[in-house]
Order: sequence, then C-alpha cells, then structure tokens
Amino acid sequence: MKKKKSGSVWMILPLYIFTLIFVAGPLLYMVALSFAQPKAGHGVEWIFTLENYKKILDPVYMQTFTGSFKLALTSTLFICLIGYPFGYFMAKLSDKWKKRAMIFLMLPFWVNSLIRLYGWMIILQTKGLLNHALKSLGLIDKPLRILYSYPAIVIGMTYVLLPFMILSVYSSAEKLDWSLVEAARDLGAKPFKAFWTVSFKLTLPGLLSGVILTFVPSMGLFFIADILGGNKIVLVGSLIQEQMTRGSNWPFAAALAVVLMILTTLMIMLYRKITNAKELESVG
Repeated sequence: MKKKKSGSVWMILPLYIFTLIFVAGPLLYMVALSFAQPKAGHGVEWIFTLENYKKILDPVYMQTFTGSFKLALTSTLFICLIGYPFGYFMAKLSDKWKKRAMIFLMLPFWVNSLIRLYGWMIILQTKGLLNHALKSLGLIDKPLRILYSYPAIVIGMTYVLLPFMILSVYSSAEKLDWSLVEAARDLGAKPFKAFWTVSFKLTLPGLLSGVILTFVPSMGLFFIADILGGNKIVLVGSLIQEQMTRGSNWPFAAALAVVLMILTTLMIMLYRKITNAKELESVG
C-alpha cells in the first residue's frame, strides 16, 4: 500500500510543479507587480502602492472599461443567439453527422486567427464580397462601409469565439435525457413549453459556461479591434498591451489584468452558485 501511495505521489508531483511554475507563479507575480511603482524610463520599483488601482478609476480608463464591457455584452449576445441553437441541434444528430459537424466546427482552429480575420477584411471591405453580393441581388445601391466599424468588430468577435459557445452547449445537450422531453410532450406540453421547462433548464450550465468562455476574452482580444475596427475602439486588452510596450508601465498593466482576472473569478463563482457545478462544461 505504501509503495502504491508513494508511486502515485511521484506521478502527480510533476503536475503540481508544472502548475506552480507556469500557472500560479506568473499569476502571483502579476498580482505583486500590480502593487509596485513604475520606474522613470523603464523598469519597476518594488515600493507598495495602490495608485495603479486608483488610476483605473480615472474617467479615461473607465471609459475604456465601459466600452469593452458593452462590446463584450453585444458580442456575447450574438454568440448565444447563434451558438445555442447550433450546439443544441448538433447534439440531436446521429453519430455519423455529429463527427462531420465536429470536424466542420474544428476546421477554423487549423488556421491562424489573424489569417482568418484578414479573410473577413476581404469580405467586409467596400469592394468586398459582401457588398458585391448585395449589389448583385439589388439590395443596395451604394456599398456599405462595414469594415473599420463597430459592427465589424462584433462580427470578428462572434466568428472567433463562437466555437467555444457551441462546444459548451453541445457538451451539456449531449448529456440530456431526451426521454424527459418526450415525457413532457406526452403529458400535453407544447413543443416550446417542453423545450423551456426541460431542455433549456438542463442545458443552462452549458450556456452559462459558454458565456464565461466568450464574455471575458472578448474584452481582451485587442487584435480583432485593431484589424477589423481600425484601432478606433480601445479595449482593455489594447490598453494592457499599450502600457506594456509604449507606456512602459508594467504595474498599471498588471493592475488591469488583475481586474480582468477578478471579473473572471466572479463569473465562475456565479456559475457554480447557479448550476451547483464544480467545472465548466466542455472544460472539465
């Protein structure tokens, strides 16, 4: 028994070491850095201060947080409206079509996100494929200026993060006992009522998990706003990147990152309280 226990400890030890070095270590360093002071020119002075967090309350930076929050909310809403039905009906497919749908869903991950976004630039530009198609159908007279606008950023966010919502809902819907839906229908419930009282409630953990996996990242994916929005909208991620490079203010960048980390933690805690689940769907 002792040999088995010691063997299992040695098997788990590398995992703990990896987690400590590559996960806990950087996070703790980031938290400690957020309480330091930037040195004139470049570098950090390890003198405790709360100025970095007070600076976030400045109207300019609060406006960035507000704008990022609105964009994340809008993107997540569209992702939910598209991703939930896709993931739900994907779970109802036969095994043969499930595999095909999964391959179709995973195909974008085989290509770099930047390359895919440049593809959207070709589609959304004034002389792009979308305007050409709409003109051919006689729906518009003048080309729509979608590229380098707010809708273009929402489209980019939705496109990049949609698979995470679909996989979360699919993971939850696949565990659904479809006989419960049939039982509700047999008892006289209409299709929508049966879906709302049975299917939706049982797949809610997957939906909420998808919201967490899409909402917080959409506040930080600055490269999407830069490419499709023309850098007109500054996200929290853009602000962190700017402070780390041109601003040379690492403590303030760390404070911004800590705020995002706290937001993520709060959302996960809320998810656990609502669903009584210990792990996110499609993650655990």
